[in-house]
Amino acid sequence: MAIFKGAGVAITTPFKENGEVDYELFREQIEYQIAGGTDAIIVCGTTGEASCLSHEEHLDCIKFCAEVVNKRIPVIAGTGSNCTETAIYLSTEAEKYGVDGLLVVTPYYNKATQKGLIEHFTMIADSVKIPIIMYNVPSRTGCNIQPETAAYLAKNVKNIVAIKEASGNISQVAKLMQLADGAIDLYSGNDDQIVPILSLGGLGVISVLSNVAPKQTHEIVASYHAGDVKRSCELQLKALPLCNALFCEVNPIPVKKAVELQGRDRGILRRPLSQMEPENAAKLEKVMKEYGVL
Repeated sequence: MAIFKGAGVAITTPFKENGEVDYELFREQIEYQIAGGTDAIIVCGTTGEASCLSHEEHLDCIKFCAEVVNKRIPVIAGTGSNCTETAIYLSTEAEKYGVDGLLVVTPYYNKATQKGLIEHFTMIADSVKIPIIMYNVPSRTGCNIQPETAAYLAKNVKNIVAIKEASGNISQVAKLMQLADGAIDLYSGNDDQIVPILSLGGLGVISVLSNVAPKQTHEIVASYHAGDVKRSCELQLKALPLCNALFCEVNPIPVKKAVELQGRDRGILRRPLSQMEPENAAKLEKVMKEYGVL
């Protein structure tokens, strides 16, 4: 059974002026997502600035999110690391908080061979009982899960059940789905490729766009699964200018600005991320207004 079907939000982590996590704002953001029809919350992923959280903050955010959601929709915790032992630690702790699944990114910086990836993901999966979504985003990690590797893991490791594909390579995704032969659940990791991924058998998206447009992102996926592919495609194309604006600078810089423009965040980022360039912020605001989310 799939962890979720639909649009899951890769939720931002709000900070106070002093740099601490703002849990009251975080609660409001979680409730906003649930009210907006989001199908799952992915906490402490790339968009949540997990790489700039201490281990204590990282786990506190996961625990807080799981408690606030309280099983109303699935919560998936980002627990990946370029160190296998660290990923195991974060994963086993997150499991204790009652999350519904884990999102585990490929090792970054030190990277890994395909053999190393198999060992890395298998060791993490063996340390927990809950399902795991592998996260393939080579543009950020410098490490690509080849289709053969992903298919092998899905077929041979019981609780590796899905992949978030953000390679942008549709041919690679098609090959994976052919090799996996139904053994893996597929989620888009790119908001501008939701419909193409769905057409290859995808269940949904793990989305940045959902932070500012949860209802619209949910509807793209829901329309497709309801059989209205034409409407789904129209909604996907309508969202493209905003998708592009949300990635005109490094994620999550633009989405943090977008949520701030909506009045739901202060837009504070942790270094080395910096504030959005004024001209890009102006373009983002214009596109948000045209899309109807501001």
